[in-house]
Amino acid sequence: MFEILRKLSTFVMAGGKGERLYPLTRDRAKPAVPFGGIYRIIDFTLSNCINSGIRRINILTQYKSVSLARHIKMGWNIFNSELDEYIDVIPAQQRVGEYWYRGTADAIYQNFYTIEREDPEYVLILAGDHIYKMDYSKMLRFHIERKAEVTVGVVKMPRSQSTQLGVLDVDWDNRIVGFEEKPVEPRTIPGSPDKIYASMGIYIFNTATLFEELIPEAVEEGSRHDFGRDILPQAAGRRRLFAYPFVDENLTEPPYWRDIGTLEAYYEANLDLVAVTPHFNLYDKRWPVRTYQPQFPPVKMVFADEGENARRGQALDSVISSGCIISGGKVSRSVLSAQVRINSFALVEESVLMESVNVGRYARIRRAIIDKYVDILPGTRIGYDLAEDRKRFFVTDSGIVVIPKGRIIGAQEDRPRWQERLPERMLESSLVTRENDPLWKSQGQE
Repeated sequence: MFEILRKLSTFVMAGGKGERLYPLTRDRAKPAVPFGGIYRIIDFTLSNCINSGIRRINILTQYKSVSLARHIKMGWNIFNSELDEYIDVIPAQQRVGEYWYRGTADAIYQNFYTIEREDPEYVLILAGDHIYKMDYSKMLRFHIERKAEVTVGVVKMPRSQSTQLGVLDVDWDNRIVGFEEKPVEPRTIPGSPDKIYASMGIYIFNTATLFEELIPEAVEEGSRHDFGRDILPQAAGRRRLFAYPFVDENLTEPPYWRDIGTLEAYYEANLDLVAVTPHFNLYDKRWPVRTYQPQFPPVKMVFADEGENARRGQALDSVISSGCIISGGKVSRSVLSAQVRINSFALVEESVLMESVNVGRYARIRRAIIDKYVDILPGTRIGYDLAEDRKRFFVTDSGIVVIPKGRIIGAQEDRPRWQERLPERMLESSLVTRENDPLWKSQGQE
């Protein structure tokens, strides 16, 4: 299999805006959003590559890519160029026209130069914003054995979710005969009328087929330049397209594949990790997930006073990352990234706190996602009065409070941390409120 993998060129699509994850994507691309305490979303796709034996990887970026590029440089610089191994971050360059990437297919088309230089026999295209474990070498073997021109990774999903997914119509031999994007009346899996095959955004193309499909499509009027909306539906009737059913290396039932593209899905996937037996196993030595971890000290929990209202540092049913200090506060069913500090008598429940969040004394936080470098002032309550929270924060339909990075949150106001460096006379005019923050209006937060 090693020699076959040498004929493979891999592209990870990591340029998405992630609008439904706003405000977590206000300052970063969706694949760079932290997940599970110490990881970024893209780490799971890249770890799949390494565990599959793939060590020639191109990452295509476009929007707000600085955070992602820095993470790749610091955590994934593990390849030996002398062995023809590499991981390259390739920004949008307008190499073949005046456009930035207009869709997933256009992103590959604009990087034909890279493919021609590598001269692979096969091209593997991956999404960089899903959580799952998969051996791509098995999919490549399937592709070769079926003499396929294109193979699409698919996962079984309930028929009721078809309006959120790209759905494939397959025959009894898994040959793709149709492809629809978010259909109301989807084609179901043969023999399973309540299940559909949903596209995972994973494709293997014969290089010649990829060129033949993308070159004419690039100049087609009205095209959205997308694999799921344009390329695959058009190719289904005249190419050898096959569906590869997802084989879950997580070894659970049902198979675990998550597109955490909404705040609710992101929150639920994080909170699943604190279960006694989480659906997604991060502790599997057979399939390690790699990331960048700074040299922080171990977790520390201090104060163990006795009595009904005693000060006691404790964490229950939670994921706690390195450098955290639980200093006389309580954490329950939560995920804490590195260097979070929970001060005396504070309570954090069912929440996701990212790196360097500081929770002041007597503060109360419930069902919240708090981005990096947020300072929660003493006595602040978040998640207890959603009507009040909606006046100041982002609150999802299900009642999850989301606080953007780098803010100071108090009982009556919140402001960016950089305002601490402003002279007193400038503070009033510089306060960011719901009325003067253009980000609120751009996201329909009224």
